[in-house]
Amino acid sequence: MTVIKICGLTNLEDARWAAQCGADLLGFIFVPSSPRYVTPDKVAEITKSLADEGCPAHFVGVFADEPLGSVRQIAVTCALHLAQLHGHETPAYVHELGLPPNAPDWIGGGGLPVIVARRVRGAIPWEELSRFHPWAYLLDGYDPQRLGGTGQPWPWELLAEGSRKLDRVILAGGLTPENVGEALRRARPWGVDVSTGVEARPGRKDSAKVERFIRRVREADLRL
Repeated sequence: MTVIKICGLTNLEDARWAAQCGADLLGFIFVPSSPRYVTPDKVAEITKSLADEGCPAHFVGVFADEPLGSVRQIAVTCALHLAQLHGHETPAYVHELGLPPNAPDWIGGGGLPVIVARRVRGAIPWEELSRFHPWAYLLDGYDPQRLGGTGQPWPWELLAEGSRKLDRVILAGGLTPENVGEALRRARPWGVDVSTGVEARPGRKDSAKVERFIRRVREADLRL
């Protein structure tokens, strides 16, 4: 089945609802310039509550050009399972983040799996992406003013043409409950990511849209 990530979560109610509807990954943005930014202390409260409730979803922290030590510290504070990188992080940075740090309280005792995110502007940067060896890749719409959360679609069929070059590609950018089925048909990604397309306003989700988005993904899975 297609992996589903609901991103830009800022409160417990929205995160809980996304998980109850069947989201596999819950994303929290630690980029201060984002309208969906949420503090580590707040995310720690959310993830602890969800974990205490037995939430099966994995928690993803979204970062951009954050010092490696800071990413690791936030991951510990917030009990993150994954880090999604939207900045100019290098393959060496990604490799080091995936190694076990010299910290006795590091969750799981190992490194932090990474999702490398890149924006698509006319063509997918396959050659650049092949230099990384992350847990997964994420391809988003391009906006010169923003690193992510653009809500801008791109030619999704470009992914289907080259998806065999990389494993675990997550499709993002302009997805909504109304078009995600078509996106899956055209792109055949490993996963999908949505934030703007299921919002009532920046930082607050529309519960009906979240439920409908996840349901439409699962309906499309049965047809593909």
